[in-house]
Amino acid sequence: MNTKEIIRFEHVTREYGTGMNIIKAVDDLSFSISEGEFVVILGPSGAGKSTILNLLGGMDFATSGKIFVNGKNIVGLSDDLLTEYRANHVGFVFQFYNLIPTLTAFENISLTKKIVKNPIDAKEVLSLVDLAEHANKFPAQLSGGEQQRVSIARAVAKNPTMLLCDEPTGALDSETGIVVLEMLQKMSRERGKTVIIVTHNAVLRDAADKVIRIRNGKIREIITNETPKSIGEVNW
Repeated sequence: MNTKEIIRFEHVTREYGTGMNIIKAVDDLSFSISEGEFVVILGPSGAGKSTILNLLGGMDFATSGKIFVNGKNIVGLSDDLLTEYRANHVGFVFQFYNLIPTLTAFENISLTKKIVKNPIDAKEVLSLVDLAEHANKFPAQLSGGEQQRVSIARAVAKNPTMLLCDEPTGALDSETGIVVLEMLQKMSRERGKTVIIVTHNAVLRDAADKVIRIRNGKIREIITNETPKSIGEVNW
């Protein structure tokens, strides 16, 4: 496992509300993630998992603390610099696929050329997720699992520092979800991408290099797994 630190949270808090009605969505979080790690952020609904992902993705702002990505603190960046950061460093994979219905799979992925300097070729990433033969199909002609794999391919095509995945199998049946998770683990193992998955599914922890357990906005436990299983080996 690569030990180069790529992400570090230092005493990060995100508060909402004012006066007596302040809610701490995340509360004094400190942790680090290395390049190429397959990380699971685990916890129940409302624990603060998605807030962590939004902070790391530059879609939300820390009330206090520092968030370092490749050694640079992204807290307090201007809107223009955050836009540049999201474009060049972050690939998002959501629960719902957010594909443009009037574009083919190939065209949905090719959009990355308009926002990043060094994208990976759309044909190459479609092959990575085993969908080369579906390049010219529209989202409505694809199954849910295939659409999610196109979504992963689109995120990977940006050639980002990290893939941020918010309940990426939440809209899929279990068998299809396993296929999607295998694709994400493949991106970590074979492409060296840092993959961070937010989920409430505790079974996935067996496949993670690192598990960060969150509850009520606080870190309850950080587990480093020296012998993570492949997705196919996990007892679902």
